Amino acid sequence: MIEVSHRVAAPTHAVWAALERIEDHTTWMKDAIAIRFDGEQLRGVGTRIEVDTRVGPLRTVDKMEFVRWEPGVAMGVKHQGLIDGTGEFTLAGHGDATTVTWREELRFPWYFAGRFGAAVAGPVLRRIWRGNLERLADRCS
Repeated sequence: MIEVSHRVAAPTHAVWAALERIEDHTTWMKDAIAIRFDGEQLRGVGTRIEVDTRVGPLRTVDKMEFVRWEPGVAMGVKHQGLIDGTGEFTLAGHGDATTVTWREELRFPWYFAGRFGAAVAGPVLRRIWRGNLERLADRCS
């Protein structure tokens, strides 16, 4: 499991307002190049997206379905692409600040070295996602 957290100098409702705009995630996620919705639904459980993802020289299309959607609390996805697993953002309010936690449980296919590939990718993804949360914080402040 990969987990990163960042304290945002904004109340939970402001952070959620930025987070729920899935179509804007490419503005603060360095590894997300483009997002396409699979269907008319843009918010909530059941929303499906395809994300063109790039980490260094590696590129893939990450297919996701939102399986948790609790405004101001949490947003969770099931990855259904080349790399599968689950991911979740959770928000914890602290007055005028919010801690955003991003957790991912990813399974890499054998041709990406399976568990070994996941272990090697962990520190790289952690660094990228920490930067992503910092950019999200800048959008909310």
